[in-house]
Amino acid sequence: MTQSAQQDRLPVRTVRWIGSGVFELQLERKDLPFSPGDCLALYAADGRVSRPYSIASGTGEDVLRFLIRRMPDGVVSGFLSERAPGDEVRVSPPFGWFRPGEHAELRPYVCIATGTGIAPFLCRLRSDSARPPHMILYGVRDAEDLYDPEWLAAQCDVRIAVSREDAPGVYHGRVTGLLDMLPDGKDIDYYLCGLDAMIDEVTDHLEGRGVAITRIHRECFFNASIP
Repeated sequence: MTQSAQQDRLPVRTVRWIGSGVFELQLERKDLPFSPGDCLALYAADGRVSRPYSIASGTGEDVLRFLIRRMPDGVVSGFLSERAPGDEVRVSPPFGWFRPGEHAELRPYVCIATGTGIAPFLCRLRSDSARPPHMILYGVRDAEDLYDPEWLAAQCDVRIAVSREDAPGVYHGRVTGLLDMLPDGKDIDYYLCGLDAMIDEVTDHLEGRGVAITRIHRECFFNASIP
């Protein structure tokens, strides 16, 4: 039996709700190898419809974490949100090319995320805490959707934006309103993950600063409205 076949279905450890529409799904890892930035396709009940989700756990953990927004009438997200410990979820082998902080031993890097796009950066932080990003800009719609902000603040310099409400201690507005805080430097790598509109706006801003496109690494949610 191949490793991919062995890992075809993984048991649920827990579902932890972050806010009213965002949850963390934890699956038993069963020694599945992956690199920070990898995704898995998670399947709905019929075993045919799937969505890709970035891994949010560290490479040294025995659990696979996924940060998921439950979409209205979502075929996959709705199914996953209703799983109980011991249920099984069909998964694909890990895949992906987005590698946040892959050159951290050579040069500093910065991460910019919206919503569940923080997931690959969580993976990076949990996998190599000795070389965190120089800064993270993290934007969400509602404050309840923030993923463990106190823990994040203890790992590195995190600047948070909440767009739909005025929350204490954070910027009220879109995360792109914080772009002037980004450090300058031709040797900095910038990793962007989230909605395509944010990715495009940040890319334009960085290129306007003279940042080479080879230093801008992007993981877009092109189909953010798909459940």
